[in-house]
Amino acid sequence: MGAADSEQRTRVRRKRMTGKERRQQLLGIGRELFAERGFDATSVEEIAARAGVSKPVVYEHFGGKEGIYAVVVDREMRTLLDMMGEALTADHARSKIEKAALALLRYVEEDSVGFRVLTRDSHVASGTGSFASLINDIASQVEHIMADEFAERGYDPALAPMYAQALVGMWALTGQWWLEVRKPKREVVAAHLVNLAWNGLSSLEAKPSLGEEHRRGRSG
Repeated sequence: MGAADSEQRTRVRRKRMTGKERRQQLLGIGRELFAERGFDATSVEEIAARAGVSKPVVYEHFGGKEGIYAVVVDREMRTLLDMMGEALTADHARSKIEKAALALLRYVEEDSVGFRVLTRDSHVASGTGSFASLINDIASQVEHIMADEFAERGYDPALAPMYAQALVGMWALTGQWWLEVRKPKREVVAAHLVNLAWNGLSSLEAKPSLGEEHRRGRSG
């Protein structure tokens, strides 16, 4: 009798969940599984089992795990882009770099599940996938800032896109590394990122070149 009552109460709780609530529940479960196992290793069956629903319920709301993954990735990308965009509104160039580095590391630290979703199934250097798309979006914001700085300092602003990719790529790969080690603390990591980026940018050569042996080519 007790088991039957428990089962009946469970059914009642499920019936009381609205469509919006069920959707949010499935997104939360999918987000956790994608972070733990990645997209390929996550199944609709497991999402449904954790939610206590049948597979058709998942298909009804999202059409499959692809639909859940797309929404989860879109939300995480918008969250991080908003944080980075806010950081890049600082008044001075160095302050922009400092705030952007801290924003990325704060996201890694405070929303590690989301960051794992973005990085688990793609690589920053692959050119495809959610994380590469995210890097390109952030780099496009940084590009405009760097173009202005280059123009003011007498450097070729046409090179800003390349430098933006290099700078943001450095931040992103450091974030992936720091996600696992978690030391030194966030502010220390950010300070070293800024040290490398700012001191490098502030001492740029207008027309850099490789060493003489590389310019002429090595004799065989």
